[in-house]
Amino acid sequence: MESMDYGMNEKTHLIGLTRKELEDKLVSHGLEKFRAGQIWQWMYVKGATEFSQMTSIAKKQQEQLSELFTLERPKVVKNLTSFDNTRKWLLEFDDKNRVETVFIPEEDRGALCVSSQVGCTLSCSFCHTGTMKLVRNLTAAEIISQALVARDHLNEWGANRDKGLFTNIVMMGMGEPLYNYEQVSRALKIIMDGEGIAISKRKITLSTSGVVPMIKRCGDELGVNLAISLHAVRDDLRDELVPLNKKYPIKELLEACRAYPAASNARRITFEYVMLKGVNDSDADAHELCRLLKGIHAKVNLIPWNPWPDAKYETSSNNRIHAFSRIVNDAGYSSPVRATRGQDIYAACGQLKSDSERKKGEKVWLGDKPSA
Repeated sequence: MESMDYGMNEKTHLIGLTRKELEDKLVSHGLEKFRAGQIWQWMYVKGATEFSQMTSIAKKQQEQLSELFTLERPKVVKNLTSFDNTRKWLLEFDDKNRVETVFIPEEDRGALCVSSQVGCTLSCSFCHTGTMKLVRNLTAAEIISQALVARDHLNEWGANRDKGLFTNIVMMGMGEPLYNYEQVSRALKIIMDGEGIAISKRKITLSTSGVVPMIKRCGDELGVNLAISLHAVRDDLRDELVPLNKKYPIKELLEACRAYPAASNARRITFEYVMLKGVNDSDADAHELCRLLKGIHAKVNLIPWNPWPDAKYETSSNNRIHAFSRIVNDAGYSSPVRATRGQDIYAACGQLKSDSERKKGEKVWLGDKPSA
């Protein structure tokens, strides 16, 4: 595993290692290979944060593990709860960079909205995160740690895990997951491991603004649910709302969706469509959306735009949103209107932002070339 510690202490971080890597690390320090399975269970099933909590391991070996390795969590700088019980945590890593993670509970389940980058490179005009520059990619350990922190605060470890509300993960936090695919993929494979965190691929959704070359690979290797941040039905408008469209226009994006290996009638691709007053919310836009989605196993998630300071947009009226929804529904596509959650703590869709900034001259790998 390539070192990507970004200022973490010199001890090896065991969170984010594959089972094989964990075994190899232990053996290289003279520890038994089978200990890897025990440690894996303690980290991902019982939620241990210290080796001294691992009572199935002898005290002498606990001390040896503590000298060599760490299970360190990011620092929780803010822990906010909305009036609707949405939770938001501002997390700080050892290099002082920060991300936000949001938990959205429902009556019998709940989704954790996970960040993949500090900041974002895409500059979507309606999104608060888009006003940040990309600072850096998160490591697999930092992505997984968001789930661990959520379980810590929800008290959903051990016997509480299977009856808890944390059932789903959505890669819809800060950043573009497919521009950090290697670390996102590593993290999700560990999260999906049936003997660990054990959230299945059917309960994980990865949202992308449309990094077309990575979509098929994501489906082949991970098989998770796919969500597309579409938001417009014309290239000229989408170029403004989602500037990545200039590189991968709507036609190319939809062709990649038609070929997505994990899509079926039972597992439809979600097309996210933020409702902006007078911008993309007309009846004509709704009809064109239906035409574009023909032949795709699709559903449409209509998202009332959530305001943030100094933004230039307004939210479509309820009447306009529901009229748009009726047109899409009548064409045979499910089109629920997403309930706004956590708006009072800036935890709603499109509202996430931290105060991290990239150091001058620092480069960030974006899959095909470093960002200057």
